[in-house]
Amino acid sequence: MSKPIPESIRRLSVGEVAQRSGVAVSTVHFYETKGLISSERNSGNQRRYTPDVLRYIAVIKVAQRAGIPLDEIQEALGPYEPGQRLTAAQWKVVASKWRANLDARITRLQRLRDEMTSCIGCGCLSLKDCPLRNPEDVLGQEGPGARILERP
Repeated sequence: MSKPIPESIRRLSVGEVAQRSGVAVSTVHFYETKGLISSERNSGNQRRYTPDVLRYIAVIKVAQRAGIPLDEIQEALGPYEPGQRLTAAQWKVVASKWRANLDARITRLQRLRDEMTSCIGCGCLSLKDCPLRNPEDVLGQEGPGARILERP
């Protein structure tokens, strides 16, 4: 159960949240439907958000920009109340969940950058480098696709 939020904390309208966070109003609503953020309703039944929601949206945007899928963002933030101010220890837990995935993605991207100009490991044997990188088409026996770049 979440703690009640003091009345002294200013509440933001969905428009203010969208403007200050740099996302569309529809995105704010989408994040709310996914349980990533939460709002309260005022007496006029309008959504109101605490300022902490801006930090959550910033975390979501940065994670998405880094290529972390929304379901992984939701999984990492799931143990915490939407909009809760995370402590340094809690943030460390969230970040550690993404680190291995990001490290693997960085490795794949570096491999792609370094090897793309000579061979993508498709097993086609049409490039001069293929006999050196894929002698006797051994990669073709492993299955379709760019086998060299998709290795762990």
